[in-house]
Amino acid sequence: MPKSKVLVVDDERLVRWSLEQKLSREGYDVESAPTGEEGLNLLREGNHELVLLDLRLPGMDGVQTLQEIKKLGREIGVVILTADTGISRAVECVRLGAHNYLCKPFDFEEVRLALEKAREDLKLRREVSRLHHRQQRESGVENLVGPSAAMRAVRELIGKIAASDATTVLVEGENGTGKELAARGIHFGSARADQPFLDVNCSAVPETLFESELFGHERGAFTDAKTMKKGLFELADGGTLLLDEIGDLKPAMQVKLLRVLETRKFRRVGGTQDIAVDVRVISLSNKDLVAAVRAGEFRQDLYYRLKVIAVTMPPLRERAEDIAPLAEHFLEHFAEEFKKTRKQLATEAQHAFRRYSWPGNVRELRNAIERLVILEADPVVSLNHLPLEIRAGVPSAGPTVVALPSEGIALETVERDLVRQAMERTAGNQTRAAELLGIERDALRRRLIKFGFREGGSGDAA
Repeated sequence: MPKSKVLVVDDERLVRWSLEQKLSREGYDVESAPTGEEGLNLLREGNHELVLLDLRLPGMDGVQTLQEIKKLGREIGVVILTADTGISRAVECVRLGAHNYLCKPFDFEEVRLALEKAREDLKLRREVSRLHHRQQRESGVENLVGPSAAMRAVRELIGKIAASDATTVLVEGENGTGKELAARGIHFGSARADQPFLDVNCSAVPETLFESELFGHERGAFTDAKTMKKGLFELADGGTLLLDEIGDLKPAMQVKLLRVLETRKFRRVGGTQDIAVDVRVISLSNKDLVAAVRAGEFRQDLYYRLKVIAVTMPPLRERAEDIAPLAEHFLEHFAEEFKKTRKQLATEAQHAFRRYSWPGNVRELRNAIERLVILEADPVVSLNHLPLEIRAGVPSAGPTVVALPSEGIALETVERDLVRQAMERTAGNQTRAAELLGIERDALRRRLIKFGFREGGSGDAA
C-alpha cells in the first residue's frame, strides 16, 4: 500500500523523471506536472497529500502556485524546491504555509526526509484538529441535557454569555450540577473557542504557591525559582481561565485577584513590569458566597466583581422531568464509549430514578448509569439492577417514606440510608436533619453513632 500520493511540479523533465522513479521505489504513488497550472488541475482531481514544488516555473511561479494550493481547502504538505542562491523567496513560501524548502542540487535522502517530516506534521495537525473538534462537541451547550424550563433558561443564558464580550462570569450551584460543563459551553461556544481553556482548583493549590500559579514568577524570585515561569493568566491570554471552588480562595489572594479583574494587568512574582492580558475569567462555586461575605470569609467587592454575570445551575431534584432524558443520554454515551449494546430502562427503574432525590445531582446519575453499563449484562435495566440507595430511597405517593422493593430489604439498611441522606441534604446540620426525619436531635445522634457516621459537621449548631 502506497505511503502517500505525491505530486512533483517542476519544469525540468529530468528532475521529474528522477523523483518519480526514486519516490515510487520508496512506496509513494507519484504524479508529476511541468507547470503550476497543470499541477493545480491534478490536485483538484486527485487526493494528493504531498507536493514537491519548484519555485521557478513557466507562467504561474511557485509562490503563486502555493497560494492557489492553500485555497483548495485541504491539508496538503508542500516542500519547496529552489535553485536560487538567495533563499528569501523560499522562506516567504514557508511563511505562506510550505512545510520546508530544499536547495538544488539536492540529495534524494534530503527529499525523502523532508516528505516524511511533512507527512508527520500533517498527521499531527489532523490529530490536533480531531481532538479539538471532539472537545468542542463534548463541551457544547447541547450537552446540558434537559427539557425543563430551568435548563432551557440556563442554555439560553449560556448562549448569550458566549456571544458577548463579558470577561467575568460566576457559575454557582451544588456539587454535580454541571458547573464546569456550563463554563466549557461558554468558552467553546464563543469566539475564544480556538484559544486556551485553562483551569485551576482554588482549594487544591497551597496558598504559598497560588500567586506563582496564577501570575508566574521571574527567575530568582524565590529559592526554587531557577527559571522564569508564566502563570495561568498569561498562558490563557485570548482564551478562558476557570477558577474552580472560588469560595476557598484565601484572603490574601482575593485582594490580588480583585486587582487583576479590575485592571486586566498583573506582575509576575518578583517582576517589575505590568503584563496586560485579555482573559475571560469564569469562577465556579458550590458555596453560598453571600453567606461567606456576611461571615467575613469572602470579600464583598470581589464577590460583586465576580458576579458581573451569574449562572445558577439548578439541582436535579428540582427538575425531575430532566432525569429520564439524562438517563437516556448517558445510556447512549456509555454504550458507545464501552462498545456495548445500548440498554433500556424498565418502567419500574424509570420510576425509581424519578423519585430518588439525587443528592449528588447529575454527576451521581451519570456514575450510576456508567456502573450499570459496565457491570450489567441484561439489555433491560430493572429495579433489581439499581444501586441499593436508589431502590431504598423511593418515596411512595402515600404517607410512608419508602416503597418496599418486591424482593424485600433490611429495615436497618433503609434507616441508615435515610439518615445519610438527611445529613447530606443539610450539609451535616444535625438539628435540620432531625427535623427532616421527624425525630429528636438526640435520637438522630444515637443513630449516627449506631451506623458509624461522624457526628460532627458544619451545621451542628441550630
